[in-house]
Amino acid sequence: MKKNGSGIEIQPIYSGSNSEMPGKFPFTRGVREDMYLGRLWTMRQYAGFSTAEESNERYHYLLQQGTMGLSVAFDLPTQIGYDSDHPMSEGEVGKVGVAIDSLKDMETLFKGIQLQDVTTSMTINSTASILLSMYVALAKKQGADLSKIGGTIQNDILKEYAARGTYIYPVRPSMRIITDIFEWCSKELPKWNTISISGYHIREAGSTAAQELAFTLSNGKAYVESALKAGLNIDVFGKRLSFFFNAHNDFFEEVAKFRAARRIWAKTMQSLGATDPQAMMCRFHTQTGGSTLTAQQPENNIARVTLQALSAVLGGTQSLHTNGYDEALNLPTEKAARIALRTQQIVGFESGVTQTVDPLGGSYYVEELTNRMEEEVMKIMNQIDQMGGSVVAVESGWMQEEIARSSYLYQQAIEDQSQIIVGVNKFQTKESETAPSFKIDDSIRTVQSEKLKQLRAERDNQKVQDSLLKLEEACVNGSNVMPHILEAVENYATLGEIADTMRKIFGEFGNV
Repeated sequence: MKKNGSGIEIQPIYSGSNSEMPGKFPFTRGVREDMYLGRLWTMRQYAGFSTAEESNERYHYLLQQGTMGLSVAFDLPTQIGYDSDHPMSEGEVGKVGVAIDSLKDMETLFKGIQLQDVTTSMTINSTASILLSMYVALAKKQGADLSKIGGTIQNDILKEYAARGTYIYPVRPSMRIITDIFEWCSKELPKWNTISISGYHIREAGSTAAQELAFTLSNGKAYVESALKAGLNIDVFGKRLSFFFNAHNDFFEEVAKFRAARRIWAKTMQSLGATDPQAMMCRFHTQTGGSTLTAQQPENNIARVTLQALSAVLGGTQSLHTNGYDEALNLPTEKAARIALRTQQIVGFESGVTQTVDPLGGSYYVEELTNRMEEEVMKIMNQIDQMGGSVVAVESGWMQEEIARSSYLYQQAIEDQSQIIVGVNKFQTKESETAPSFKIDDSIRTVQSEKLKQLRAERDNQKVQDSLLKLEEACVNGSNVMPHILEAVENYATLGEIADTMRKIFGEFGNV
């Protein structure tokens, strides 16, 4: 029995006679019976910028500071399948993430880091199959046991069409690639989370909390249905599904949102045929709300991030990223990244909130809010089902329009001051100090272009062409593309060459 600082004994869990229990269907109170009493959430810091060499230095720094897992940010050309020397990449190389053009860059990115010893989350969608293949190729070169490699690819293309925009192929070929990844990983990479179905970017685009949950879970349902049509076993691939949610400013609404997410997803998976409890669990990563950060009085963001992180922990997250206070101005400086990590560590080791499971469980307000959130989310999900599901809701533009409407209403509330943003529309001060700046210049494109020139001169170009031809044939005949992408990667085909091979067969979204 634990005791707090005053010597008061603390029960591992508090419950009434009719309470749902942690670790039990429908998992409202958590996916594990002991939650953080057994182990804390994974403390991640999202990082990636400039070249693989510079990002590698930041990863080593974060690991030394106590980060438990790595989380990779890729630059825009990498996200949408262009090599750094492509004309479309000009002005964007290394800016919002690290530039990865080939397996050579991936080798540099993780230099000195054994992939079997860390878990890695990669925020990548339309080129997820390629980046995952690079990660696997590197693990093989390190002699790792692939059955022990753990991590996550975001791999959530539906929210790209709805809210973010880093798509390449049309919706249905993209869904086919995702299903291929599910199937391939179930045999080759059993510990890998094959998708992180993301509400984060839906919320960043302006949705409400209820819409974030409804659209995300509906997208998840669409992925499951696609996998079932391909003949995959829901009790196998269902265990490797994970989610990615936003932690916003309304503290109790966010806690209720996370609790409702687990309950709704468990019931959804059960209705789709899952029988294994682990396949019904809504396991999720959380990131504090980037759109809530203000350029005005940026130090205030430390308080915002702390409250948002606490809502994620009290809501039962499995993994957490906390934003740097300066991210409304530039990429996070080393100091800001350290403060963000320390925020998680203070919540985990000093606040006392981890001493009992689901400490807000049983609160009249939280329980009622959880129930009301579930009702509102189910109303929206049923509306999507009546349309024919998420794919139709996205292809028709309905989901995008709903997000835009909510974003407009929120901005209107800020402008008429019915929604207060401290330091922005109230409690302003004349600011003289500026936060330290961390920006990437355009010379990175020259560096990456030289690397590509050298790579193309040194590699076996016949092997590259042969492997790309096999990939093209797989795209046409419907066989799984993953083995062929991996072969191309191992022959040092570039990301752009692989993406262009699939563009040739599948076309591009909006151009077909």
